[in-house]
Amino acid sequence: MKRLVILGGGESGVGTALLAKDKEFEVFVSDKGEIKEKYKQVLIHNEIEFEDGVHSVDKILNADIIMKSPGIPDKVPLIKEIRAKGITVVSEIEFASQYTNATLVGITGSNGKTTTAILTHHVLNQELNVGLAGNIGDSFAKQILEHDYQNYVLEVSSFQLDDIIEFKPKIAVITNITPDHLDRYEYQFESYITSKFRIAENQTKDDYLIYDGDDEVILNWLKDHPVQSTLLPFSLTKVIENGTYLDNDNIKITIDNNQIIMPTANLALEGKHNIKNAMAASTVAHLLKIRKQTIRESLENFQGVEHRLEHVLKINKVQYINDSKATNVNATYFALESMDAPTIWIVGGTDKGNDYQELFQFVNEKVKAVICLGVDNEKLMKNFGGMVDIIVETQFMSEAVKIAYKIAEAGDNVLLSPACASFDLFENYEDRGRQFKDAVRNL
Repeated sequence: MKRLVILGGGESGVGTALLAKDKEFEVFVSDKGEIKEKYKQVLIHNEIEFEDGVHSVDKILNADIIMKSPGIPDKVPLIKEIRAKGITVVSEIEFASQYTNATLVGITGSNGKTTTAILTHHVLNQELNVGLAGNIGDSFAKQILEHDYQNYVLEVSSFQLDDIIEFKPKIAVITNITPDHLDRYEYQFESYITSKFRIAENQTKDDYLIYDGDDEVILNWLKDHPVQSTLLPFSLTKVIENGTYLDNDNIKITIDNNQIIMPTANLALEGKHNIKNAMAASTVAHLLKIRKQTIRESLENFQGVEHRLEHVLKINKVQYINDSKATNVNATYFALESMDAPTIWIVGGTDKGNDYQELFQFVNEKVKAVICLGVDNEKLMKNFGGMVDIIVETQFMSEAVKIAYKIAEAGDNVLLSPACASFDLFENYEDRGRQFKDAVRNL
């Protein structure tokens, strides 16, 4: 009986434990933090051995295989010890994908991957039997055990790709690549790019790689590191023979000389970046033979994603917008780019080695006040202090929203788009977004 040790008792860890038990592994779950009560109950109910608040090294190092949570960096001494012993370390998507024959659509990228994954699932779900997993919702492993869908849309992070061996999506999507999470990659952008491209490393010419054909980082990488996959770029600026491009507000998708055309006039989501997300999703749908009419209707009735440029409320003709999911500079770039009114910008959190320069043009043009919401705001003050008349700092969401309320005039926007991770003051970006919405509703 093979022994599987799972590090991390969250959604992916517990899902993997259930699937592994079903496949007759001896399973042990270890979490250095506290396992949430709901997950503990699942483990107890299924008679799976676990520990929390501690890692018992002897119980971990006798594993045949280790599945580690994507949140645990490689530089942790325990992981170094495991690798030194030559024990195989895998991520959940690697472990789970061995147990399904489903068609896998893997979506990665620095920004837009959640919206693209949810949008792709929304379109496919009209005509196919399809699950949505990866970084979203119920774990992939658990869904294989309980539903075994014929297709899966997986939102995949670079951390999950770091620990794959044979994982191979039939269709891979890279939405874009901008510097993010560099703290996990020794501040080497190259290493982060390599990580993202692992989504295609096991693909053959019968598989597809859909990517942003306007993204210099992706184009340069492909030039030097060709992949086996059939390439299907999408672009807002160039004519693309095989792939997808924008022509006079129409999305044109061509695959093997089979072309479909879709108008963008009634897309539910606004902004250039969302046209790209729609292109990626509709290219996947066209590959999987979804009818054109279905694709068009799905793109037009899609409601969007919570915490991503989410319009919360209008109070005294001021629009409050929750973009808490903008955990890096590039995501905030898209948010500020799409603002069409004077904006009071709430920014800050755990800085991941950010370079704020690309935001300067928008801050000069559109931002009338900056509210820094973080434990350490020094870098923000230095970068933006000279650009706006009002810059203040606070460590409380309720206070940040009250300050914004005082400054805002009719016709303004109040935008929470932090450009940073949330872990200094909040549990995660969802917690940060909910606190913002609660504070707005309490005004």
